[in-house]
Amino acid sequence: MSSGEKILSVIRMDSQEAIAQMQAETDKKCESILRKAKDKAQEINNNAQQKKAEQTARLQKSHQSRRELEKRNMILKAKRTAINEAVVSVLDYMEHLESKEYFALIYRLAATLGAKEGVVLLNEKDLKRVPKDFIQQMAKSGIKAALSPTPDNSIKSGFILKNGDIEENMSFAAVIADRREAVEDVINRELFKG
Repeated sequence: MSSGEKILSVIRMDSQEAIAQMQAETDKKCESILRKAKDKAQEINNNAQQKKAEQTARLQKSHQSRRELEKRNMILKAKRTAINEAVVSVLDYMEHLESKEYFALIYRLAATLGAKEGVVLLNEKDLKRVPKDFIQQMAKSGIKAALSPTPDNSIKSGFILKNGDIEENMSFAAVIADRREAVEDVINRELFKG
């Protein structure tokens, strides 16, 4: 082999060695890059799965809270309806009492006013059935008043005590409306015991 061929052979071997070394380094770098890419992809996937799980848990909790709120609102609405029906029933019961009990209730209501004076207004139905001792019973209740002979049909039940421009509305509807919260508390306790 000639010296030119020997030099070429050495150059070829050096080149092949350099190429092999570069190839090995390139393969190492590629493996490292692929490993890092796989790790990063796995990390992104794990984070996505965790976020998905957290979001699913939040949504489930939110749906559960919403269902509980809807259930509570339905129960409250049902209770409110039952209470309203009970209030209407109480008012109806009071309005349809027999005369003796009806006027006894009026005397009890009059007693809550304390010492007052004026004119007692009743509706037409109550004026027709008013007891003979009505004014005396009102006086025992603390009300010194005359009975108006003119019916006031704006009153469905109960009475109004009028003294000049001042009116004490003791109609059963007004009394219940005025004391509705206390009445509702009693009805609530009775209807929804336990």
